[in-house]
Amino acid sequence: MKQLSIIVAFAENRVIGKDNQLLWHLPADLKMFKQATSGHTIILGRKTWESLPVKPLPNRRHIVITSQKDFSFNGIEVVHSIEDAIVLCNSNEESFIVGGEQIYKQLLPFVQTLYITEVKACFDGDAFFPEINLNEWELINSEPHFADEKHKFDFTFLTYKRKS
Repeated sequence: MKQLSIIVAFAENRVIGKDNQLLWHLPADLKMFKQATSGHTIILGRKTWESLPVKPLPNRRHIVITSQKDFSFNGIEVVHSIEDAIVLCNSNEESFIVGGEQIYKQLLPFVQTLYITEVKACFDGDAFFPEINLNEWELINSEPHFADEKHKFDFTFLTYKRKS
C-alpha cells in the first residue's frame, strides 16, 4: 500500500495562500517541512510548483500534476491525474502531498497521515485547505510554538493518523 501523507500549513480560517504565495514566514515550519520531505517524493500541482523559490527543491523527487499537456521541466516527473501520481509513488516510502488546494482536496481520501502547521491567526486568502472530519483521524502529536523574534505568529505542529 502506498504511504501517502499531506504536509500543510494553514491559518485558523483554513487559508493556505493568496495569489499563489504563502502569507506568513515561519522558519521553524520551513525547517520541519525540509526535514520531513528531504529524501522523499513530493506531489504538487503546477501552480504550487511555479510558486517554489527553488526549482526543483533539493534532495526530493517531484511529481507535478497538471492539465497542461505540454508542461515539462528538467528534474521533475509530470503527470495529468492524481491516479497517475499515486502510481508513480514507491510503496516502501512515505510520499508527501504539498499542495495546493485542489491537489489536497483530491488526494485527501488516499492519505494516511496529516502533518499540519496550524498558524494561530486568520488571513485573507484565495486558497484553502479542505475541511477534515476529525472523527476519522487520531491526533498523535501536538507541539505548540509561540511568537518570537523569528516568528510573528503562534503556531502548532499537529500530526494526525487516519483511524483504521
